[in-house]
Amino acid sequence: MSKTLENLKEAFAGESQANRKYLAFAHKAEQEKMPYAARIFRAAADAETIHAHAHLRAMKGIGTTEENLKEAISGEVFEFTEMYPGMIKDAAAEGEKSAERSMDLANKAEQVHAEMFKKALAEPGKEAPKVFVCQVCGHIAEDHAPDTCPICGAKGHVYKEID
Repeated sequence: MSKTLENLKEAFAGESQANRKYLAFAHKAEQEKMPYAARIFRAAADAETIHAHAHLRAMKGIGTTEENLKEAISGEVFEFTEMYPGMIKDAAAEGEKSAERSMDLANKAEQVHAEMFKKALAEPGKEAPKVFVCQVCGHIAEDHAPDTCPICGAKGHVYKEID
């Protein structure tokens, strides 16, 4: 792998993490009634997304929709079969209950994500149903939000409809 490709991968990861971190910071600023800080965090998060997408394009990391769906399936399967199980075990061994729960919920949601990508791969041009995401654990539901999340048990009102 060339040094430039290594650098692009590192930059992509850094920009992607900054985006997510700044959105979390914006949410906290909103909770603390600090609208200016919240808006600046959201603006910076958007800018970081622009950077990340540019780096991904430079890496030629965006293929056809079929290729992208296959890559997404592979990534999700890796997460719930290899990555998260060991991490959950480590957190449990260290008594880190919050981390263990966070990773366990994500692990369960990743399984659902993989299945959703598989469905999209089988019928990529299908009319899109309504899609809802649990804002507690990341579970995805089609057509309507369930009354209770099957992964974390949250009430249906925490689901957000995705365009």
